[in-house]
Amino acid sequence: MSDAFVVVSALSFAWPDDTPVFDDLSFTVPGGRTGLVAPNGAGKSTLLKLIAGELRPLTGTVSTQGVLGYLPQSLPLTGTLTVSEVLGIAPQLAALNAIESGDASDEHFTTIGNDWDIEERTRAQLDRLGLDGIALDRSLRTLSGGQIISLGLAAQLLKRPDILLLDEPTNNLDLDARHKLYGVLEDWSGCLLLVSHDRELLDRMDRIAELDRGDLRYHGGNFTQYEAAVKAEQEVAERNVRSAEQEVKREKREMQQARERAARRAGNAARNLGNAGLPKIFAGTMKRNAQESAGKANETHAARVSEAKNRLDEAERSLRDDQKIALILPGTNVPAGRTMFHGEGIQVRYGDQNVFVGAGVDLTIRGPERIALTGGNGSGKSTLLRVLNGDLEPSDGVIKRSEGRIAYLSQRLDLLDLDRTIAENFAAFAPGLPESQRMTLLARFLFRGARSQLPVGVLSGGERLRATLACVLFAEPAPQLLLLDEPTNNLDLVSVGQLESALGAYQGAFVVVSHDERFLKEIKVDRRVRLADGVLREG
Repeated sequence: MSDAFVVVSALSFAWPDDTPVFDDLSFTVPGGRTGLVAPNGAGKSTLLKLIAGELRPLTGTVSTQGVLGYLPQSLPLTGTLTVSEVLGIAPQLAALNAIESGDASDEHFTTIGNDWDIEERTRAQLDRLGLDGIALDRSLRTLSGGQIISLGLAAQLLKRPDILLLDEPTNNLDLDARHKLYGVLEDWSGCLLLVSHDRELLDRMDRIAELDRGDLRYHGGNFTQYEAAVKAEQEVAERNVRSAEQEVKREKREMQQARERAARRAGNAARNLGNAGLPKIFAGTMKRNAQESAGKANETHAARVSEAKNRLDEAERSLRDDQKIALILPGTNVPAGRTMFHGEGIQVRYGDQNVFVGAGVDLTIRGPERIALTGGNGSGKSTLLRVLNGDLEPSDGVIKRSEGRIAYLSQRLDLLDLDRTIAENFAAFAPGLPESQRMTLLARFLFRGARSQLPVGVLSGGERLRATLACVLFAEPAPQLLLLDEPTNNLDLVSVGQLESALGAYQGAFVVVSHDERFLKEIKVDRRVRLADGVLREG
């Protein structure tokens, strides 16, 4: 499978409203592991969909060699499906069961084909991804978001693909599941093209492909090496810009000085000619010659200024234009002694099954605490956040909340109306803000001008997260307790850094669910609670 590859030739693509995404884009993806990076909205997910054939280019071609597997950022799955249906093996299992029951119809043998070991291969693949013990007839509605992502990846791997396209595959995965994924991809011998903001995963790539200003270029080595190379390039570019700026200033200064010298010479010559009593025709000739000489000198200096400006423009084009979220969270100044939430014996029951063991869990949040809520996929972290927010009433237990507003950012990003624009959604969340202030705030989240009028349904995952963040954080009144469920999912690396900075300056309390240890370190959590085996423990 070492010769598996993707070839993109002269590809152009635009959205139905004629917003261009790619124009005459060409590149080849070789075998091995390639990490694709770019800011949110640059077209990473769109590019994967074009390669996978889910979207058609306006012009150009995409060709692939071998069997292709594709894991999108958002899986189009319903809760009524079973594990075997998602894996695409339900017909084979049904045929095997029928044959074992004595039904030797030809159609069953046709359905099975060469997949007599399908159940064993499936169980082995699920085990590799940390899904051991999950029954094949289990309903999707009983699985966590991370388990569904791992299940989707297992479905693609069962195809035995030569080319694998993965869009944010570590979203919602706990640390154990992430490391199992890392191991699977390290053993991968085909052609992998991966979009991710997971810095540890990107450090396991053979090369980094950067999508920048409609072009794709490769950097040899992993993400850490890519960052170092980009930093060095930018340092050189910044020096070149400063040098070019000084050159423009110098040429402008010399042109002005030359003009002043020419003006002084012309004035002196006119006086001298008048005093010398020369004939008017001779004096006029000398004056014209002086003017022509000054004009030529002026043209020479103007050409030098123009050349210097061109060199400055070229130097500035080498500078990266990384758009950053200008995120300033509302100040809350929560007093250290205030109890934001207190719960005793919290229990949630789905059907006849308890989420937490025994008498339930206890949790108290006081003052501006920074709490990291950790635990494996399916342990009940999102369920507990919904209880804290009031979206889910516990089956048992006593709960008290402070009067301050609690803001909840769901892992599923399902707060916004997909048919309404970003601006309309924001107006619904913050109706008391003047429109000009709302537009200013949206611009800080990189939704400037016409982009604020895009329907939420057409946004990329990272763009939808930014829009949801804006609505959640700036809804009225300002939140005193933030509940963040995997807030870095789908954010580009620049925006993750901005979110880290904003949370570092936030003066209220927050509870954050995240499996990104680097992110938790940067936001300086001061308390950790872990859900495991139905028990909530400190530390």
